[in-house]
Amino acid sequence: MSDTAIAVSMYSDIACRLGEGPTYDPATDTAWWFDIEGRMLLEKPGNAPEAIVHRLPVMASALAVIDGDRQMIAAEDGLYLRDTATGRLTLHRPLEADNPVTRSNDGRVHPSGALWIGTMGKQAEAGAGAIYWYRAGELRCLYERVGIPNSICFSPDGTTAYFTDTQVNRLMRVAVDPASGLPVGEPALFHDHSGGEGGLDGSVCEADGTLWNARWGGGTLDAYSPDGTRIRRVALDARQVTCPSFIGPKADRMIVTSAWTGLDDAGRRADPHAGKTFLVDLPVCGRLEPKLVL
Repeated sequence: MSDTAIAVSMYSDIACRLGEGPTYDPATDTAWWFDIEGRMLLEKPGNAPEAIVHRLPVMASALAVIDGDRQMIAAEDGLYLRDTATGRLTLHRPLEADNPVTRSNDGRVHPSGALWIGTMGKQAEAGAGAIYWYRAGELRCLYERVGIPNSICFSPDGTTAYFTDTQVNRLMRVAVDPASGLPVGEPALFHDHSGGEGGLDGSVCEADGTLWNARWGGGTLDAYSPDGTRIRRVALDARQVTCPSFIGPKADRMIVTSAWTGLDDAGRRADPHAGKTFLVDLPVCGRLEPKLVL
């Protein structure tokens, strides 16, 4: 099950305290990701030798492209419009702005253009977070009392959403309306990792329905077939990997973020690439990210 022949290289050697939220804009051939705790947005165009760092005034965790001029950023107190050219942020919609305990976490755009975004306690307080749906100016809470929302991604046809609470470690699936991205059924178990090594973190779905998950504390990128069976495992040179994203004009490569948060000096010496972002070259048929419907 372990893949040793797959080429894994360094995509960015900037060590993020809590790297998260990688995504890719095919129109500009640019990858974006965050250092949540470091309050940074990182940008890497095409084959640029290193990422550009944009400092942020808030902790932020997910980015969605609206059009050629604007992006949406999910942050600790709301959804912000970001001017792509200048980096200027404008609050679009508050999100738990009256709750200083929480911040945003994992999120991804459904094929309909709806954003699913999770919140969690800044100290990972049990049950402090939630998962929300946003589309065309409307914001709804889908699931409450979530500890660490992760693995938000969608089947290629938009009929299934996946998510997890990393504190529970059970990857769930739920039927959704492909036209809106709203749930139309009750969540059901997709894969039970409770009691397993590490925690289920961020995920992304291939065009054939294969789900790739970054396993926090396990140092691997794991692939699951549409029936929930783990079918591949790719070892990465950091224990706390956080989230994958397809990149490239054909979406046939992946980047994976990681984190060094929580490691003491000895832990960082033992895990020298913690927080860096990896490039995984393997035959995948990924999917380009849809644009957000504002």
